Amino acid sequence: MQIQPFLLDDGLALGTVYGTLLNQQATVQRLSPQFDSAPYKAAPRAPVLYLKPRNTWARDGAAVAVPADPGEVRVDASIGLVIGRSATRVSEESALGHVAGWLIASDLTLPHENYYRPAIRQRCRDGFCPLGALVRGTGFDAQAATLTVSINGEQVWQRGFADLVRSPARLLADVTEFMTLSPGDVLLLGPGEGAPLARPGDRVVIEVPGLARLTHSVAAEQGAAA
Repeated sequence: MQIQPFLLDDGLALGTVYGTLLNQQATVQRLSPQFDSAPYKAAPRAPVLYLKPRNTWARDGAAVAVPADPGEVRVDASIGLVIGRSATRVSEESALGHVAGWLIASDLTLPHENYYRPAIRQRCRDGFCPLGALVRGTGFDAQAATLTVSINGEQVWQRGFADLVRSPARLLADVTEFMTLSPGDVLLLGPGEGAPLARPGDRVVIEVPGLARLTHSVAAEQGAAA
C-alpha cells in the first residue's frame, strides 16, 4: 500500500517533525537544580530533540483521542519553522534563508516531567501533533510573536518567544551542525512553561498573529478493536 504524502501546501510535503526541549529560559531555570544531579551533572549543551512521527500528524479541525488514564492532555502549543532548502552546517546568519515558512503546532503530550528519557508513550500517540497551514515567507519574526491558547472559547494561556534559549536561527544552526534538515522538515521552537491541559469534549484554538489559526478538539479514546 502506497502511503500518501502529508502536503503542507501544493508544492511541499511534510518531512520529519522535530520537537525541541529546554528551549525556554524559564524552563531551564526551573530545572537547573536537576541538571547538577547524576547522571548528567550539567545542563545539556546541544539542542535536546525528539520526534513527532507520522502517526501523530493531524490537520486543522482534527479530533484527538486521549486515553482514560490520565484523561487529559497537555497542549504544548508552539511555532514551527518549515525547511525550504536543504540545510547542513548552516551559519546563524544564513539559517533563516533555508526556511520556507512557518506554522502553528499543537505538540500534544500526556502530562509528564521526563526530560531524561524519550517520552514516546506520552508524546507519540496517534494524532498528537495537529499542524496548522504553512504560511510561506521569511519575514515572520517568531521571537516577537505572541501565541494564545483558548479552550471552549476562553483564553487560558499566552506565551511569547523572546526568552528562547536558542533563537530560531541559532537553533537551526546548532541542529544542522550534526544533522541535515531537508525540505518539508519542521523544527518546533519548543514548549513553554505552564502549558494548559485539555480534556475530552474540549475545543482548542491556537492563534499567532501572522500565522494560520489552528483548531482541534479532544475526545475520549475508545477501546481497541478485537
